[in-house]
Amino acid sequence: MCTRFYIEPRSEELDEIMEAAMKTGLARKFLIAGSAVLTSGEIRPTNVVPVIAPNKDGKRTVFPMRWGFRIPGRSLVVNARTETAAVRPTFRDSWRQHRCVIPASWYFEWEHLDAPGGKTKTGDKFAIQPNGQSVTWLCGLYRIEDGFPAFTVLTREPSDDVRRIHDRMPLILPEEMTDAWISPEQKPEDIIGYAVTDLVMERVSAEE
Repeated sequence: MCTRFYIEPRSEELDEIMEAAMKTGLARKFLIAGSAVLTSGEIRPTNVVPVIAPNKDGKRTVFPMRWGFRIPGRSLVVNARTETAAVRPTFRDSWRQHRCVIPASWYFEWEHLDAPGGKTKTGDKFAIQPNGQSVTWLCGLYRIEDGFPAFTVLTREPSDDVRRIHDRMPLILPEEMTDAWISPEQKPEDIIGYAVTDLVMERVSAEE
């Protein structure tokens, strides 16, 4: 799963993206509705952050979006499985036509430990990012809800390193594949094979 990620306050690679989001009319619309765009710090579901997606002309553009699909009668949907997104009614239209990339410095995961009685308990918190990179390009899906864009982060089977702490990880692509990912003309099935799996992990704390 991916339920938290982090954006460095000052990042040469991300500053331009963050600034572009703040200049949009959509950022003002979110603010009027009570949700300021966050451009740094630890990001949680329901937060509004800069996201990359195509505009109406198909050009790569930065938009503020809220994290999580709101579905009546269900809790907020913040993740979608790559294995089933193409057929699940909640995600299948977005899978084909509305894909996005969420730029982050790294994402957080909590270690899952076996507990008595077959239950799982939460262990230490880890910061995870691609090896040798300072930006983590999280892949997601988006849609419009009540006039505002919302996104969900795609997850996949974990790499061997991540598997020892959790049974899922986000779908992460190298920067050079992000334009292909967001293009409605591309088939997502042809792109997920380029996913980044060489990750580094750093223990952050034992607190959730």
